[in-house]
Amino acid sequence: MVAAPIFGYLGDRFNRKVILSGGIFFWSIVTLSSSFISKENYWLFVLSRGLVGIGESSYSSISPTIIGDLFTNNSRTTMLSIFYLAIPLGSGLGYILGYTAKKAAGDWHWALRVSPVLGITVGTLILLFVPEPKRGSVDQMGGRIKANTSWLCDMKALAKNRSYVFSSLASAAVSFATGAFGLWIPMYLARAQVVQKTPEACTKASCSNTNSLIFGAITCVTGLLGVVIGAATTRLCRQKTERADPLVCAVSMLGSAIFICLIFVVAKKSIIGAYVCIFIGETLLFLNWAITADILMFVIIPTRRATAVAIQSFTSHLLGDAGSPYLIGLISEALQKNYTMSALWRFLSLGYALMLCPFIIILGGMFFLATALFFLDDREKSCTCCEVGGTSSPVMPTLVPLSQ
Repeated sequence: MVAAPIFGYLGDRFNRKVILSGGIFFWSIVTLSSSFISKENYWLFVLSRGLVGIGESSYSSISPTIIGDLFTNNSRTTMLSIFYLAIPLGSGLGYILGYTAKKAAGDWHWALRVSPVLGITVGTLILLFVPEPKRGSVDQMGGRIKANTSWLCDMKALAKNRSYVFSSLASAAVSFATGAFGLWIPMYLARAQVVQKTPEACTKASCSNTNSLIFGAITCVTGLLGVVIGAATTRLCRQKTERADPLVCAVSMLGSAIFICLIFVVAKKSIIGAYVCIFIGETLLFLNWAITADILMFVIIPTRRATAVAIQSFTSHLLGDAGSPYLIGLISEALQKNYTMSALWRFLSLGYALMLCPFIIILGGMFFLATALFFLDDREKSCTCCEVGGTSSPVMPTLVPLSQ
């Protein structure tokens, strides 16, 4: 989160694939090194796991901008969708690969020694084969954008871009919900099973629980489905309205809120019913992953995109998953203190706390509707804005065939 704005600044001014590869190399080396840290140096291990975020911020801030300068229109939507498929697919494969490595070696440290090899390989391939496109070339803006502006000027421009601000707030709403669900939904379902008398209540420090595995598998599948369906739906809706991107996001989030609310209605009686609601709700929630990035590419000029992606990432984490798990836990514990500590109330209190998530998702849907109001205006401004020496002046757009 903290490193993202730094990579955004660098990504708008220097060779992007070198910065991207450097972040991946650093990430891989830190991960490999952490596997050799002894138990006595626990806090060094925690620090090394935190430093992994530097590698993440390098690719998450810069990669979309390279894709944005290689493709345009529907092809860009498709390519961004393929890129964002890596989130659920990589997460799922990470669990599988880590488990397999640990089982084969009989030592969990080997789970941290396999992925660095893949990271270094991919970083090398990026350096050798990924082109460094000229910023704005695919948008026919490369010849008109003369120079980068200062970071302060970039921040002022982003703050005035209403589509960017509202879509970033909506992205934070998605992050808030996914962060809270990832930590608390498996525990919520485990407590529901105790209420249903399916298993005995666990009193040990480490309990066998399949809900985390099932929820993780559902998240992987729904992530894949959401990104694919979102891209296909957006391409179809663009034939009907130019505001398709934010409207698809808004409708999917509002629909997601309904099914997520139903989780807390049916979980007490049926775990299977809760899983069905989770599946539909998460699929709708993940529809907007690639579309949000595409909205940013439409409304932000090429020399400012890496900064925009980075600040959006920073905002999403700061207002979203950096604090939502803690907040949900805080509310649940506050509710538990007021009543007797029965298994039923432990289940209900966590459910009441998690009910905050659908309301945040609805708020995110409203932010996407607000984005739709200003989307065409901001897109037009980004197409007619010529940056020269740190000042902005509107120019007539160059007419080019849509095929280009």
